[in-house]
Amino acid sequence: MCGFCGEIRFDGRPAEVDAVARMNASMEARGPDGSGVWASGSLAFGHRRLRIIDLSDRAAQPMIDSDLGLAGVFNGCVYNYKELRDELRAEGYAFFSTSDTEVLIKAYHRWGRDFVTRLKGMFAFALWERDTGVLVLGRDRLGIKPLYVTRDAHRLRFASTLPALLAGGGVDTSLDLVALHHYMTFHSVVPAPRTILSGVQKLPAATVRTVRPDGTFDDHVYWSPSFTRHVDLPEEEWPAAVLESLRTAVSRRMVADVPVGVLLSGGIDSSLIVALLAEAGQTGLATFSIGFQAAGGEEGDEFAYSDLVAREFGTDHHRIPIGDDRLLEALHGAVGAMSEPMVSHDCVAFYLLSQEVSKHVKVVQSGQGADEIFAGYDWYPPLAATPRELAAEEYAKVFFDRPHSDLAGQLSPDYLGEDHSTAFVQAKFAEPGATEAVDAALRLDSTIMLVDDPVKRVDNMTMAFGLEARTPFLDHEVVELAGACPPALKLQLGGKGVVKRAARGVVPDAVIDRTKGSFPVPAIRHLSGPYLDLAREALTDPAAKARGLFRDEYVTRLLAAPTAHRTTLGANALWQLSLLELWLQNHGI
Repeated sequence: MCGFCGEIRFDGRPAEVDAVARMNASMEARGPDGSGVWASGSLAFGHRRLRIIDLSDRAAQPMIDSDLGLAGVFNGCVYNYKELRDELRAEGYAFFSTSDTEVLIKAYHRWGRDFVTRLKGMFAFALWERDTGVLVLGRDRLGIKPLYVTRDAHRLRFASTLPALLAGGGVDTSLDLVALHHYMTFHSVVPAPRTILSGVQKLPAATVRTVRPDGTFDDHVYWSPSFTRHVDLPEEEWPAAVLESLRTAVSRRMVADVPVGVLLSGGIDSSLIVALLAEAGQTGLATFSIGFQAAGGEEGDEFAYSDLVAREFGTDHHRIPIGDDRLLEALHGAVGAMSEPMVSHDCVAFYLLSQEVSKHVKVVQSGQGADEIFAGYDWYPPLAATPRELAAEEYAKVFFDRPHSDLAGQLSPDYLGEDHSTAFVQAKFAEPGATEAVDAALRLDSTIMLVDDPVKRVDNMTMAFGLEARTPFLDHEVVELAGACPPALKLQLGGKGVVKRAARGVVPDAVIDRTKGSFPVPAIRHLSGPYLDLAREALTDPAAKARGLFRDEYVTRLLAAPTAHRTTLGANALWQLSLLELWLQNHGI
């Protein structure tokens, strides 16, 4: 739900309310149901509201609790807010709303910084202590909800989107060369705290930042999955344990004062969510599937499987076929909705899907995250026999878009730096825990790649239409259980073996036994016609020429054979370059 922003000053001057108002206005799509700006001295908050829990004005934000001397803004949902409210009431707290926002504020007052360990949900927040002037920023364990920051010697600004910070002004928009290397190498993933812009950072997931009135701060990381065998179960008991954990996670995510639907791709993950909701007695469940026109010999929909699941469980199913006449325009909208450049062609699929789904419901559940925590991708099996000390090197071979040596012929000399991505991955693989190579890869993907690719993609595209997406596979208890599960059980049956065994008898066999799919958007994978024209225009635009990111000869080579050049994982190399320029140009950088 929602989007928020704010500013705290360190120089004794009052916060720039006009700048906060501009930032807030830029996020209208995230919260079309209400808006508020509030200031007190050096601090100003802005909030855009999507009404999901407590639809009354009592739950409006920014929320001020004068009795406790706290003010706050919040984005997301605390699924166990009712239980926490009961616990706080028992300790003497009185409530003026039935919102999870008020629970979050009072929980901070009662338990301090560590209150986040009691929260089950997805969230980003900013809380301000009136009497001390301390600002506390926080983000959920898996980084499902975003939080961007920019600062100088005089002030700190924060917002749910990077473009909101740009709307506030005064941001250093030079390119971060380490982030650029990650974009070109680490499968377009830019790990926190960096972004592609030097002047903007992300608060890392599972982090609480305490900012003092003088501008000094400290970060507290409150959660980190170990990916070790801390749960000891016989092999035959793992599927039942996984199913029960998912059952709880799916049930938690039905908490809302509005209807909740499901994004049904027809794959095992979303199908299992539908099945578990049906098992729990949900009737009239709205489900939604999207499909595109075929291109380059590649099919563009998986309606056969989503239709099968919809019939099996009697859902109110919505097929959304997208013609090429809508796709091109939507590409521009999707790029505009990106807080950071995201090269995956899934972005436009989620963008168009969200546009249609938001006409019917405000909240949906999605199967995002299952592949990263249960080893569903094809780069995990090659690591199974890899010695732990060679794991980082082997991971880079199968996951990096290109070796560092190739960049010398692709990036202009001014943008070419050290092999930052290899150094980053080696450092992450060297951290304690995760004693097997597959464990180390899953830990990295769950805490880094997942946060700054699939999760960010879903948040940005759904919130572009005021649609809240909830991800049961990213319940932190599910992630902890998945991390404890032996890699061999996850790699079985072509990947996600333990999930497939858990789903047997719950979802149709045809869905379990099918070939792994995705959100296919063939027109982007096989660039031609107007899509190729779009790529060419982006890379030959005067802004691109002036920036000079890429070597001219490399761009010419890609444009001459737009579908021939692929990254390690088969993505279109031309689209990767053009998407970066499209994003920079769209945001006036």
